[in-house]
Amino acid sequence: MTHSGSSLPDLPNCTSTAAPMSEIRSPPPDRVLEIVLENVLHFLTCRRDRNAASLVCHSWYRAEALTRSDLFIGNCYAVSPHRATSRFRRVRSLTVKGKPRFADFDLLPLNWGAHFSPWGSALADAYPWLEKLHLKRMSLTDDDLNLIARSFPSFKELVLVCCEGFGIPGIAAVAANCRLLRVLDLVESVVEDADEDEEVMDWISCFPDGETHLESLVFECVECPVNFESLERLVARSPYLKKLRLNHYVSIPQLYRLMHRAPQLTHLGTGSFCASDDVAVGDQELDYSSAFAACKSLVCLSGFRDILPDYLPAIYPACANLTSLNLSYADVNADQLKPVILQCHKLQTLWVLDSICDEGLQAVAATCKDLRELRVFPGNTREEVEGPVSEVGLEVISQGCRKLQSILFFCQRMTNAAVIAMSKNCPDLVVFRLCIIGRYRPDPETHEPMDDGFGAIVMNCKKLTRLAVSGLLTDQAFRYIGMYGKLVRTLSVAFAGDSDQGLKYVLEGCPNLQKLEIRDSPFGDAALHSGLHHFYNMRFLWMSTCKLTRQGCQEIARALPHLALEVIDSQEDKADDHIEILYMYRSLDRPRNDAPKCVTILQ
Repeated sequence: MTHSGSSLPDLPNCTSTAAPMSEIRSPPPDRVLEIVLENVLHFLTCRRDRNAASLVCHSWYRAEALTRSDLFIGNCYAVSPHRATSRFRRVRSLTVKGKPRFADFDLLPLNWGAHFSPWGSALADAYPWLEKLHLKRMSLTDDDLNLIARSFPSFKELVLVCCEGFGIPGIAAVAANCRLLRVLDLVESVVEDADEDEEVMDWISCFPDGETHLESLVFECVECPVNFESLERLVARSPYLKKLRLNHYVSIPQLYRLMHRAPQLTHLGTGSFCASDDVAVGDQELDYSSAFAACKSLVCLSGFRDILPDYLPAIYPACANLTSLNLSYADVNADQLKPVILQCHKLQTLWVLDSICDEGLQAVAATCKDLRELRVFPGNTREEVEGPVSEVGLEVISQGCRKLQSILFFCQRMTNAAVIAMSKNCPDLVVFRLCIIGRYRPDPETHEPMDDGFGAIVMNCKKLTRLAVSGLLTDQAFRYIGMYGKLVRTLSVAFAGDSDQGLKYVLEGCPNLQKLEIRDSPFGDAALHSGLHHFYNMRFLWMSTCKLTRQGCQEIARALPHLALEVIDSQEDKADDHIEILYMYRSLDRPRNDAPKCVTILQ
């Protein structure tokens, strides 16, 4: 939890006549210490440090709660809204996360939960001064957004990531009523369409007239056209706007006009990046590169949906200053990427599709010496297709980008040698996620499991906190993780392991493990029971299509009553005792009462 700075308590008003010293009363000694402690805690910004401080004693617990203005709830069911608002009474910024990450892969049933409504009601009563709200994987309605818009007079920031259930009217209510709004970011959320017989609301025009306070406007995920004239007027009267990310209904000629209206932009999502249907044949093409040249503060570029690669040269004038480039929607090849990437010497973050091939990664390695984060996404996830990136691209990245701290790499083939090379060349890795598409794939050159490669990662990368493993892996790989992955907090496993012993190595050997995601692996009740000593320290555990039984999970529920164990089965009357999905998380409150029929909460 972070905390914005706060001044010392106001002194009483001074008068010209000083009171006699005998009449000035000092606060009690315990109150003096409390005041000092509160002012010291204002400077404690890391939420883990604050959590630790709250455990010192009762007075620290109270003081820490009173000075916390930024509250983070990692699981909306881990604590009730009432409990959270009763303890933390001066919160101005709140982050709440809902569904587990596997919801992104359609592994959770529809209407599973994570409803915002109980939180919205509690926040409206407890925090009328709330300024910022960040929600991730939550379900909220237009009524919820209306409540937000009307309950917080000083509201400034709304960020909805991977959320669902709301539509254009809810967004319009926020735009119309939050007059101090600085940030409205809709990121990878599902915004419900209007009915076919209804006209799409012009939500952009709902922002109040006059100069706005907007600093960030992101609506890439809104799957309906926007009124461009309203958008252009809004951008023109938003002098503080730094971040603008458009949906694919905004054409490149319209982008050109917006960029000339807002040359102060630092972050830009381009929307569609191809010729507009509105341009008549024979009309002179606009000089799009001049628009990018005019935005001299641009450091982050994204978007490029429906891209026509012929327009990529337009961004050349901005490349030299870019620190972040997201081409994960741009189906470009190596030849089209090279002229861009060879000018991006300051790049620190790069997201691309695997269509750039190993050749494109070679250009990245040769140019981007300051690269810290790389993500390579698959254009095709079919197992039988030979992928365009391989161990060649991974190894060349490790040789050229030695400051790398985070990598997500999808491929169809990988060797131990390449992974070992990365562990040695990039020892500062904090995040290593290697996703080999296809089940149980060994090293294609030696036909050995990928144990040694992942073992080298946890041995040589001493700062590693997040790890995703794939390919053919035996229990030996998990033995390495348990022995050397002492800082690993998040571990994702798919189609891996031989027996219960593999998971035992992890649960008994990784003291900092917070989030554990496992699917399609041979781990059963014995493996699960080996973590009894650690589950209260974890945020959650997810196991799907493993070898767990209802009886084994029930025993965990009895042994650890403050854990919530949700068993999710698609079939109501199953013949055997095996379960499809176990989602387990710590909770300070009673089991939730909004679970659908396919979810059983064990007690």
